[in-house]
Amino acid sequence: MSVFFVALMYAAWSSVFSLGKLALQHSPPLFLTASRMLFAAVLILSFLLITKRSSLKLSLRQFTSVLLLAFFSIYLTNTLEFWGLQYLSAAKTCFIYSLSPFFAALFSYIHFHEKMNPRKWLGLSIGFVGFIPVLFTQTGSEELLNAFSFFSWPTLAIMGAALSSVYGWVLLRLMVKEQEITPLVANGTSMLFGGLFALIHSYLIEPGAPFPIAPLHLTSFIKGVVLITVISNLICYNLYGMFLKKYTATFLSFVGLLSPIFASLNAWIFLGETPSWIIFVSTSIVCIGLWIVYRAELKQGYIISSKAPASN
Repeated sequence: MSVFFVALMYAAWSSVFSLGKLALQHSPPLFLTASRMLFAAVLILSFLLITKRSSLKLSLRQFTSVLLLAFFSIYLTNTLEFWGLQYLSAAKTCFIYSLSPFFAALFSYIHFHEKMNPRKWLGLSIGFVGFIPVLFTQTGSEELLNAFSFFSWPTLAIMGAALSSVYGWVLLRLMVKEQEITPLVANGTSMLFGGLFALIHSYLIEPGAPFPIAPLHLTSFIKGVVLITVISNLICYNLYGMFLKKYTATFLSFVGLLSPIFASLNAWIFLGETPSWIIFVSTSIVCIGLWIVYRAELKQGYIISSKAPASN
């Protein structure tokens, strides 16, 4: 049942790509990132100040970890994601994010010494094959920003976002397990500093700063920020931190491979983007790799089995 709730979390999280694309019609990427993160930080930190003020007292080591998490997981991830999302479909953006398991496997091997056996390599290989067809497909606006071969700059930006996101989750796992920082404190404080980084960057380079939102778009912008913040920052970020106590970053990233299907449906409903059969086929192939890696991690003991009988 727990795995079902992980999948449900990703179903909700995938809607953020469509909502983000709508919000980008009213705001530049950096200011959107700053607004979303600072709004979420105010809500989370206000709650902690009222309920558990002592948890916000951080040591120098913990504060340094928070700044690293803020830079990679909040500032860099979201800046690259929203910039790339301007030129890619919501479904393709979400699918490229599914490269996360490859990065997660690498970082988990480095930081947690999680072994890569032949079954896990097989699962990763099958998953990589599933990505190839989607990487070859490009829209007109994306082709204008082609970097080399079939890679465009927006595609590379989303890959970079996936890389920094996974590294951020690894940092969060280290903070939760080794430094005794709760997911809520880690997320609230990192969102505060990550939002400030994005706000400073926005002020320096984005036209119309410090408030680059047209008055006619203000209401739509606020609605978008509130929806994205509630779904992603308040619900999914903290659920992910809780799930890290039971599952590895590698496995959670693999469950995220189901997200492109949900993202395609959300983009169809909210943006009118026609679902791509290529994404559905590629996701099916990648999910085969998910199952192989899941069974391997379960056998290695990296995933904590539930005491209740598993429902297959």
